[in-house]
Amino acid sequence: MVQEQTQIRVAIADDHKIFRKGVIHSLRPYTNIHLVMEAENGEDLLQKIPESMPDIILCDLKMPIKDGIDATKLITKLYPTIRVIILTMYEDERFVGHLMDCGAAGYLLKSTEPAEIKRALTDVMRTGFYLNPFVNKVLIKKNYGKQKFNPSLNAEVALSDREKEVLTLVCMEYTASEIAPKMNISARTVEAIKDRLMERFGVKNSVGLVFYAMKNQLID
Repeated sequence: MVQEQTQIRVAIADDHKIFRKGVIHSLRPYTNIHLVMEAENGEDLLQKIPESMPDIILCDLKMPIKDGIDATKLITKLYPTIRVIILTMYEDERFVGHLMDCGAAGYLLKSTEPAEIKRALTDVMRTGFYLNPFVNKVLIKKNYGKQKFNPSLNAEVALSDREKEVLTLVCMEYTASEIAPKMNISARTVEAIKDRLMERFGVKNSVGLVFYAMKNQLID
């Protein structure tokens, strides 16, 4: 479990100033969360990232000039260590799947309580992703299974015992350093196995591994 003193540098991008200020105010009681940057659209966000270099970005979807989808694609490409959590009013399952495919680490609705936003930030900082009931619902819906996710979906997936164990623990939200002693291997070996699985499945990050594993029933 992440210790409370772990510092998380957070940015927020939303074209509604009142909403931005509301989120910032709601997170103020959490002393380990530091708001390092505000942006009013995706273009503004991308211009400010080099100066602030946040750990995590809370990003709206519908913004002028450059929306959250395009911004997420560019951020995950240009800054692979920065995680993006979508924070939006769009309760549409199609957006969830698409944004996760684009590399987003989580998807929250604007009606989310501050405590859950804090939990999402903490989980993403620790494991690289956050899955809430809304996102999990998308994972188990049959229609999501029909969407394009990976070009090799039709190929049979065979995992070694070690790969399956790593994948299972990743889905349980364990980090590489937490998985290593459980399997009596080094954290570097765990990361190598994760990298190999991501390459095989055609996904970009840990949340992609979780989506693929659950959708293709690769874990028990």
